[in-house]
Order: sequence, then structure tokens, then C-alpha cells
Amino acid sequence: MGLSLTACKQEKETLEISKVEVIEEPIPVIEEYGFVLNDYEIVRDTIKSGDSFGGIMNHHGVSHNKVYEVMQQVSEIFNPTKLRAGKPYAILKAKDSVLTPNFFIYEDDPIDYTVINIGDNIAAYKAQKPVTIKKKTVSGVITSNLSSAMQNEGLSILLSYELSNIYQWSIDFWKLQKGDKFKMVYNERYINDTIYAGIESIEGAVFVHQDKPYYAFNYVVDPESGGKDYYDENARPLESFFLKAPVDYSRISSRYSGRRFHPVQKTWKAHRGTDYAAAHGTPIKSTANGTVIASGYTSGNGNYVKVKHNDTYTTQYLHMSKRLVKVGQRVKQSDVIGEVGSTGLATGPHVCYRFWVRGKQVDPYRQNLPSAEPIADNLKEDYFAAIGPIKERLEQIDFKQI
Repeated sequence: MGLSLTACKQEKETLEISKVEVIEEPIPVIEEYGFVLNDYEIVRDTIKSGDSFGGIMNHHGVSHNKVYEVMQQVSEIFNPTKLRAGKPYAILKAKDSVLTPNFFIYEDDPIDYTVINIGDNIAAYKAQKPVTIKKKTVSGVITSNLSSAMQNEGLSILLSYELSNIYQWSIDFWKLQKGDKFKMVYNERYINDTIYAGIESIEGAVFVHQDKPYYAFNYVVDPESGGKDYYDENARPLESFFLKAPVDYSRISSRYSGRRFHPVQKTWKAHRGTDYAAAHGTPIKSTANGTVIASGYTSGNGNYVKVKHNDTYTTQYLHMSKRLVKVGQRVKQSDVIGEVGSTGLATGPHVCYRFWVRGKQVDPYRQNLPSAEPIADNLKEDYFAAIGPIKERLEQIDFKQI
């Protein structure tokens, strides 16, 4: 009797074990470049020096005739002769017996890519990886310069460029003082929500320089074109008709003066310009929109360029190592018109910047120069409503202290 019970018990346990089901985990779906990569064999690589589109395709089994056909049909979208070393690419192959290449994907930059269909329906198109925008806030304090202040906060150097561009008309960043401080609300781009892809925009900022706060708010002034600009808390434009300087300089080596000892001619004479010392080859920028009315060489000026901005203002740039514009050429503010040198009567690399008002040479630092176009009156109410939340958020950020 006992043996029968034991046998029944063992049989019951065997039956229970046989009911256990093995559940397989589903294979995760991997999507990239607009494709489900699970459907393909994928090859990833980077363009190497000497690589060509034809060579890569041939290596993966695409015939010379097919490569030629592809290159002819996609030339308006994709130029295969301009592959750059270091750029990533991917080849999607069919899961057939010979792994036939179907698509070639070339990454133009971290966000933009080009897809070339090398199958039966040859075509090419541009696309972008999914990008998300994340809003950030930060504050910093100057101990030596803006770049160092950004690095101290673990921020990208690109953010210092953005901030200096915004304030280039109102703050001389070569004259920042220890204790100057800033805070801002800005947006960063991320690919697939995780990979940093640069600065999208600075929505608002305040920079305290020499105890004076300078506000800046980004505002769409032309909804049709999407044109934006920066304005202060009173809706005045930060942009000026003129840049503060024609070059990123290390120091002002000589200012406008009625009497200065000339270092080359060894005599006292008027100096009708401002000398900005900078490294040889540093780009020289037109300080405002205008037309080039002179581009030449004299023994005193060296290589020089003269720009007429309107009936009131004219500027001139001397001692260039190289001139990059011609007479009659239209230039915009910040366009590079030459490079710093020491041609003519100069003892070292610099640009002598000269300034005329109605035909009279003057010191630009003593002029009440015009600003850019103000916000139209019918937009001001909308402007103040738009910047209200940004300004409130700025006020909630604590300034960093030394």
C-alpha cells in the first residue's frame, strides 16, 4: 500500500513539471535612420583617407556598372566625390544568401544624414536624426575670462561664443573684470534624447559688467521668415549699427590722438585711428554693412580697405597682410575683409581702424553711434508678454560669487 502511494506521488510531480512553459523574450526592435535594422544585416564603418564611394561599394559586392548608375541618378542630392575622412557610414544589406547591399547611409554631421537606395529603385534623400531640445539654466562669475568661467561650470566653449556674440555691441569682452557675472536660460540639442549635439539658442540672459546689468532676450521679430534678434528689458535692440571693434584683438596699442610719437617716422604727429594689436593673419571684419570703395596698397597704409556705410559713415582698415574684398563689393557687418599684418609703416601686426563722420575723421569711441532697427510699436506688447516668464526664471537663478 505504501509503495502505491509513493508511485502516485512521483507521477503527480512528473505531470506538474511537464506543464512548465518556456517563454522566449521578444527580440527588441531596433530603429535607426528611419529603418527597422532587425530586417537587415548592417555594416558600420567610417570613411578613411583614400576611400571612395565606388571602392566601398565594390568591396561589398556592388558592380562598377551599378555604382556608375547610382552616381548618375543621385548626383543632385549626394556628391560621392566629397566623402570626408572620419565621417561614419552604414550599409544595410538584405538577409538573402549573398547579403545584397540595399542602402548606403552617410552621416553628413551628428544630426544630418543622406540615404542612398542602391537597390532596384535608385534614389537619395536627406534626413535628420530625432532631436530633442532641453532647457537649461546656469550662472557663472568671471575670474579671468569668459571661456574659463564657462569651463568652471562644466559648459561647452560654444556657449561662450554664443554669449559673446549676443553682447558684442554692448560689452568689450577684453575688458571684463574679476567679479563680473552672468546667468542665462538656454536650450541644448540632444540626438535620441541622450547624445549632446550643441546649443540650440539662448532664450534670455543677464550679464553684470562693472556693476551694470545688461539684459538680453531672444525674440522673433519677423514671424514669416522666423527672423530673431536680441533686445533688452525695455525692448531696445542689443545690436548696434557698428561692431565695437573690427578684430578680436589682444590690446589697443594706440588710440586716436591729436599728437602721438610715430614709432617708425620718429616724429610727433596726429594719429587719426585706433590700433588693435592682434596675431598675424587674424580675420579683420567690416564693422557695419556697406560698399567697398577702396582696396589697395600705399607705402604708409600698406594693404588697406575702405568701406562706405552710408552718406554719414565711412571706415578704413590699414596694414593688412592680405585683402579679401574688391572695390564695389557689398559687405555685411562681420564679413571678413582682410587679415591682420604689418604692411606699410607698422612695427608689428595690428589693424589701424579709421572712422569718418560726414567726411571728417573722428574717434569712434567718442561718437553716439546708431543702434539697429528697434522693435515695431505694434509688437512691443507681445514682446513684453513673451519675455515675462523668461525674466522671471532669470530672477530665480542665484548669481555665482567668487
